[in-house]
This record gives sequence, C-alpha cells and structure tokens, in this order.
Amino acid sequence: MVVRRPLQGQLMTSEIKHGGKLSCSGMDSDGPHTSLIHGLPDEIAILCLARVPRRYHNALRCVSKRWRALLSSEEWHSCRKRNNLDEPWVYVICRSTGIKCYVLAPDPTTRSLKIMQVIEPPCSSREGISIETLDKRLFLLGGCSWLKDANDEVFCYDASSNCWSSVAPMPTARCYFVSAALDKKLYITGGLGLTDKSPNSWDIYDPVTNSWCVHKNPMLTPDIVKFVALDGELVTVHKAAWNRMYFAGIYDPLCRTWRGTENEIALCWSGSTVVMDGTLYMLEQSLGTKLMMWQKETKEWIMLGRLSDKLTRPPCELVGIGRKIYIIGRGLSIVTIDLDTVRADGFLVSSSTGPLVEHDFPPERCRVISI
Repeated sequence: MVVRRPLQGQLMTSEIKHGGKLSCSGMDSDGPHTSLIHGLPDEIAILCLARVPRRYHNALRCVSKRWRALLSSEEWHSCRKRNNLDEPWVYVICRSTGIKCYVLAPDPTTRSLKIMQVIEPPCSSREGISIETLDKRLFLLGGCSWLKDANDEVFCYDASSNCWSSVAPMPTARCYFVSAALDKKLYITGGLGLTDKSPNSWDIYDPVTNSWCVHKNPMLTPDIVKFVALDGELVTVHKAAWNRMYFAGIYDPLCRTWRGTENEIALCWSGSTVVMDGTLYMLEQSLGTKLMMWQKETKEWIMLGRLSDKLTRPPCELVGIGRKIYIIGRGLSIVTIDLDTVRADGFLVSSSTGPLVEHDFPPERCRVISI
C-alpha cells in the first residue's frame, strides 16, 4: 500500500496498487475533450468499459485521467447497475496488530469468497470503531486507543476511486457504539466517551451535505446495544441495567418517533444479523451455531438449521449477496448457504472453504459494496 500523508488541512488519501505492480504515475495528461476510446462515441465507449470485470478496475484507472474520472463518476456506477453488471465485494474488518480491511469477492469456481486486496485504514491502531456503508463508500467512525480517549473522527473509503478521505466529524466523540445505515444516511448512538450532556443523544449523518444532525430524546436510554435496519425503520435493542434483560424498540425516520415493539426480536442482540429481501436472519452462537430467521407474522425466531463450529469457526459475521448467506469466521473461513436450498426439516445444505489467511483472528464487522 502506498500512503500519502496529508499536510495540515488536506484530506488523507491512499492508493492501492493493483497486484502490487501498477502505478498511475505515468498516466496520460489528456484533456477534457479527449475521447474515452478513439473512434467511438463516449456513450458506446462507456458501455464497452462497463463490461470490464471489477477486478481490473485498478488497471483501468491508470490508462488516462478521463478513465480514472469515469470510474469515480455516478454515470459509470449507474451504467453498470442498470445493465446488471455491478459486482458486490465484501469488506471485512479484522484486527491483529492493527486493523486491516480484507476485500473479498464471490468465486464461482468454489462457490465461496476469495481475497481481492487488503486495505489498511488510516485509523488502523484504534479499537471500538464502527463501520457502515452507503452506496459505494465505506465509513470508519470514532474509536479509541490506549493513549487516546474516544474521538469524533470519520474516515471514508470510496471504492470507486480507491482512496480514503476524512469527512465531517461526529458531533459527539464515541467508542464502542452502535450504528446503522438507513435511507442513505448513517445513524449512531450510545457507546463510551459520552458526556453528561449527551447520554441520550443520537446523531444522523447525511453524505449529500456532509453534515451531522444532532438529536436528543430524554426517553432514549443510553443502553442501546444494537441497531437493525428493517422495513425502512430502525429496530433498537436495549439492555436494561436493572435486570440485565433485553427489550426492543423501533425508530421511524419519517415521523421521527420511537415506539415499543415485541421483545422477542431483541434475541438478536448477541448474534450477527443480515437482512435479505426484507427478511432478518441471525447467527445464534451461544449454544452451538444456528441460523435463525425472524418470522414477521408470528413474531418469533425460527431455526433454519444447525452448523458445525468446526466449519464456521466462531465468532462469525454474516453478509448476504443475492440469495446466498456467507458466514465468515476466524481466519476468514467461509461457509456458504444458498437460501433456495433451505429445507423445512432444519437440514442446511452448505459449502465451506478453509481459512483464507494464516492468522486466526476473528472478523469484527462485514459490509458489502456493489460497483
């Protein structure tokens, strides 16, 4: 990784060489009126370039300035999505001596995931950070270290331009807090580092304006341990301090109101969750590994099947791509479950691949970005 450290007042960026061999230092200095591909109208050239697999996009950026600008544009992003050419990649945050982000892509030959690149975030020495994705951007928020208390910094990785930048800081410094992405906005609350003036605060980030909106609600308890974006609302899971029981609530972003809900959904507090096609799935790992599904009609959790801990290597994180759930465990071991093959008798058909890395560290968070 080649990192350019910013001067004061500048944004932090980093460029990752494709395969450790390519550099963009010799990029053509083309003008704004240069054709993307000589002899072709730009609209045809974009359709041709959009069909290049995502694993070659780092190479495309090095051809010319226009190509590099194109790959960072919304026009390129929309063209690939409109023609069903966008490819989802999984971003896995792991910690060994520091934070590393492993980028994984579906591998049709193994029906699993394979490592495409490794990214070292600017805040690699911190703990208690939170990560979320909005569109084609990955956000790393807050965190703390042995030498520094909770901070308010937010770093953004743009997968289309393959670079980091700093964005508007959080209104409240936080560490070990909860977050969620909903309706193209980020929601955060709770955590360590809060002052006596902000125990009931929650903040919303709008990437369009690059700004935060601060909210305070005396009815909002500071003991939220999980956010789940479901059906256009935020399910909140709370831990009661007086009896250590868990209960649930719902925040409606349209009405900006909180309300109670069935506490059974709060059982997901300890497990990794993923929402696919409007259905919430959870990996229960307290007594063996079980894949659970939230039944909206009956308001209960249904077990889809059990999995061997030798395969899942818990603690694990869940991500969903298409109709497949990927269970990512220690050492980046992968178990793949096709939801179309799930049977009513609790028997799960899955495929697995061994650890992708030598280190046996567990994944901390996983998110998906499609380009």
